[in-house]
Amino acid sequence: MTIVVTFPGQGSQKPGFLADWLESPQHRATLERLSEAAGTDLIAHGTESDADTIRDTAVAQPLIVAAGILVWDALRERAGDGLDGVAVAGHSVGEIAAAYAAGVFDAPTAIRFVARRAELMAADAAKRTTSMSAVLGGDADAVVARLDELGLEAANRNGAGQIVAAGEPAALDELRAEPPAGSRVIPLKVAGAFHTRWMADAHDALAADAEGFAVADPTRPLHTNADGSVVASGAEYRRLLVDQVNRPVRWDRCMEAFAAAGATGLIEAAPAGTLTGLAKRALKGIALVNLNSPADLDAAAELLAQAQ
Repeated sequence: MTIVVTFPGQGSQKPGFLADWLESPQHRATLERLSEAAGTDLIAHGTESDADTIRDTAVAQPLIVAAGILVWDALRERAGDGLDGVAVAGHSVGEIAAAYAAGVFDAPTAIRFVARRAELMAADAAKRTTSMSAVLGGDADAVVARLDELGLEAANRNGAGQIVAAGEPAALDELRAEPPAGSRVIPLKVAGAFHTRWMADAHDALAADAEGFAVADPTRPLHTNADGSVVASGAEYRRLLVDQVNRPVRWDRCMEAFAAAGATGLIEAAPAGTLTGLAKRALKGIALVNLNSPADLDAAAELLAQAQ
């Protein structure tokens, strides 16, 4: 049996989603240290800040990665050797939390990296008004062809009948007015066309900074959003993290890779629900655990124990 621990991306955050975790002095101390590295009060953002505040890219990305670090540490303490051989993967910014779980980044480096990434992506988003919409259903090839026709890009190919379109608002409005056959279009509350050509400057600036973020080779199977494959080199994974800024997230290929590896269970770190929802539709019969609070650690540990 194979278990995959996954880390969600931007948009999964909810007001107060870390409140239960921070009842533990140990977890609160972890988040205090990560707040120092991020240069922002992640404790306040994880417990008190409202939805609009934590939607800000500069807040959301460090907050989600910090949550992944905190939850991974809690799971490691609870499950111990149960995590031996477990694979990890993240969706979009969640890949940075996965890098921590795999030993590619230490915690301060992961937070510094995501803070720089968020700063640069927010700056690119401010240069030109762009946004994103989820396209649900329809034939995938037909959806991509329609996006090409409108000058949009498929920023996320998430599998389970979901593609996220990105680009200029007028084109997204036209997509919603005339969606591909069998599909519906839902606007997303994001401030930019992430993972597309509109993030080229952010990509180039982050690439220039990349050597300043120390890496080690992964200590466990680590899947990349580029194509779902397992990456064995820390330097290569860092390069892929940089490239991901203006290239599409292929979560569909990640899930295909999980299935090919014989995955029997998937755990999603807080704020959980998005990736287990996709897996429920695309990976039929797989065991799923949402790790949204400390109360969920027992279920996660039990699933890991069954895989030993």
